Amino acid sequence: MQVSVESGEGLEKRLLVDLPAERVTAEMDKKLKDLARHVRLDGFRPGKVPMRTIKQRFGEQVRQETYGTLIQETLYEAASQEKLMPAGEPQVELREAAEEGGLGYTATFEVMPEVKVADLSGQSVSRPTAEVAESDIDAMIEKLRKQRTVWNDVERGANDGDTVHMDFKGMLDGEAFDGGTAENVPLILGSGSMVDGFESGLLGAKAGDERTLEVKFPEDYRAENLAGKDVTFEVKVLRVAEPQLPELDEEFIKAFGVDAGTVEGLRADIAKNMQHELKQKLNSVTKERVMDVLIAANPMDIPKAMVMQEAERMKEQMVQDMQQRGQSSSMDLPVSVFEGQARRRVQLGLLVSEIMSAQEFKADEDQVRETIAEFAESYENPQEVVDYYLQDKNARASIENLVLENMVVEWVLGQVQVADESKAFSEIMDNTA
Repeated sequence: MQVSVESGEGLEKRLLVDLPAERVTAEMDKKLKDLARHVRLDGFRPGKVPMRTIKQRFGEQVRQETYGTLIQETLYEAASQEKLMPAGEPQVELREAAEEGGLGYTATFEVMPEVKVADLSGQSVSRPTAEVAESDIDAMIEKLRKQRTVWNDVERGANDGDTVHMDFKGMLDGEAFDGGTAENVPLILGSGSMVDGFESGLLGAKAGDERTLEVKFPEDYRAENLAGKDVTFEVKVLRVAEPQLPELDEEFIKAFGVDAGTVEGLRADIAKNMQHELKQKLNSVTKERVMDVLIAANPMDIPKAMVMQEAERMKEQMVQDMQQRGQSSSMDLPVSVFEGQARRRVQLGLLVSEIMSAQEFKADEDQVRETIAEFAESYENPQEVVDYYLQDKNARASIENLVLENMVVEWVLGQVQVADESKAFSEIMDNTA
């Protein structure tokens, strides 16, 4: 077997393989003899068909099968001989053989890039820090109260924060436009849900009032026929309701699983959950910033085949997620939509794997169990979650991978300059950090 290599653009390689005629002939003879033992032809007993007849009837078919077998047998052998590691499925084309009666083919493929993590000592990572303050707990309690708001009808005029129930009809140049008419629609004034001027035009309105609102849609409005246009809304107010927050009493507190029914117990429970969420978010933000540094410090060519494979996987995952949420998955997004994120994932996968290998990281049992326990804390029945992850191989493997990723993050933080950046709880959780 003769093998040579040509380089294409980027990571592309062309492997030129030539097999001698004797190898092709030997394989063909083997297949023909095997065929002769089993083939049935009219006029001949099984196994007694002359080889000349076999070659006449099936020669070309056997030759093509022979080529396929030999390519399959020799392609990766040839790649290994040349110390090439294909990324993705090679594209194979037959060509004229170097020897008459032999087999020549060209296999085109991308190779795995050589990954070597650059020196990170000159890089820096801003690591966010935050604490759960008493004011954050206060804000969370108010959020919980607002989730259980009771709306009471009032006879007075509407104020900001009130809900106005209404019928309305939108007119453009004296004609009703699509989507501009609705009945019994609730609107919280001050929410910014409607075009500028609509909500403010209803301040002071009472049940039974009718108002004409002159508003202008923004220039960048999604509906082109309305963008930048002056329109008129005819509005009839059906009723006005004001919000009433529930009292912070024993009944309210017990509804959130605090059996003691005390404010202190509620605050302690909220603080525990908020600290757990904060820790996860801080770790997530830090990990993202660490990965950004790895990407920036280690530019590399990425095999297109690997990127497209990851993009396809991301698309399939999105469809599955939508189906699980009961949403329509009929929208057929092109794979190219996922290509950028897929490229990042592939590059990070290569870099993280190299660091794990070079540093000989291993996830020990204590680390795995600790991570599972932390993860289970946010569930109503933590022990059930722990048992699931310990017993299910795939679930456990996902935790082991997470442990290894965290080890990589800590290793990178040990290589770079780290500047702790104090942030408020809300900044971290609102993803503005």
